[in-house]
Amino acid sequence: MTKPIKKFRAGNIEAVLWFNEKIIEGNKVGFKTASLRRFWKDKDKDIWRDEVVNLRKQDITKAIIVLQKMQDELFLNDEKGEEDEEK
Repeated sequence: MTKPIKKFRAGNIEAVLWFNEKIIEGNKVGFKTASLRRFWKDKDKDIWRDEVVNLRKQDITKAIIVLQKMQDELFLNDEKGEEDEEK
């Protein structure tokens, strides 16, 4: 089983950096990937749940950009003054 290189966590969000290997044209090639995980407790069923997104190196910058745009939309353009909701 592959072990993580490094983990980062903020509340119920966790990012993990992984080292993977793949055979390409007979050569073993190493590369890093990342996973982003959000977890919460389903109070109705009393079990922990999670969602995981696996990202390659070239995906991380794109994810940061779209998340920043979403954050701007949620916090800067919030006309209703809605409160944050968490599961």
